Amino acid sequence: MKMLRLALLLMCSSAVAYAQDDLLNQLSKQDSAQKIPVDATFKSTRVVNGHSVETMKKKHMDFRISHRFGRLNSGAYNFFGLDQATMRMGFEYGLTDNFMIGVGRSTSQKAYDFLGKYKVLKQSTGARSVPVSVTLFGSMAIATVNKELEFQDKLTYTAQVLIARKFGERLSLQLSPTFLHRNHPDVLGDENTLLAVGIGGRFKLSKRVSLNGEYFYTAREKNTVTARYYDSMSFGVDIETGGHVFQLHFTNSLGMIEKQFIGETAGTWGKGDIHYGFNLSRTFSFDKKNKRQPAN
Repeated sequence: MKMLRLALLLMCSSAVAYAQDDLLNQLSKQDSAQKIPVDATFKSTRVVNGHSVETMKKKHMDFRISHRFGRLNSGAYNFFGLDQATMRMGFEYGLTDNFMIGVGRSTSQKAYDFLGKYKVLKQSTGARSVPVSVTLFGSMAIATVNKELEFQDKLTYTAQVLIARKFGERLSLQLSPTFLHRNHPDVLGDENTLLAVGIGGRFKLSKRVSLNGEYFYTAREKNTVTARYYDSMSFGVDIETGGHVFQLHFTNSLGMIEKQFIGETAGTWGKGDIHYGFNLSRTFSFDKKNKRQPAN
């Protein structure tokens, strides 16, 4: 009888193990047959200065205040740049989950900017996986500080293709080919049209804190202008607290729109022309079904 009970017990155990394995295999097949989107490639619509592939969710508005202080090498008399400040205030709104519009105003050059972003592809895993996210970005800026210029000469246009991939839970990288056209460059002899490429990244330290960095290489012909303008490079920390995102960073760019930090960065890290700055982002929901944008 003992041998019979032992045999029955072994048979039942084998049947249960087989059933569990079969169930796990079925679940695995179902997961691989589904297309699972990859969310939160970046914590915000910005990497640092430049835009990320992220867009605002439908019926969500982002109120954003950005500050850049003076240069750290300006000395103790200017409190290492903190006595001087440049700011931009902007609003961005999601018309759909993949399409957003925005408007902003900068104290630098008394510039107004208007922007739109459309997410063409979203990274996903599983069936028919997509390896990267792709977002199209376009903006127009109007620098109103020079009243002597005609209106059309105050305009600048920017077009970008933002391509990003999230590698696991911690690392995200982005490539940003850029086309920038100024109807009237601020410096005589500078080119109207500039081509640039940006490289950006994010590394998560925790669920709510990440390290961010970006670099924009701007192609210019070798002339006197190249000695005046430099490539933009920025590093910072993102801190997410509920509906707020704080971005604290150091950059050699004073301007906060593409016209300024891609085309007109006048400082260099090598000489200590570094600005401390921050972005403060607050998201508001107008969607009664989902009052809060999910944390990244």
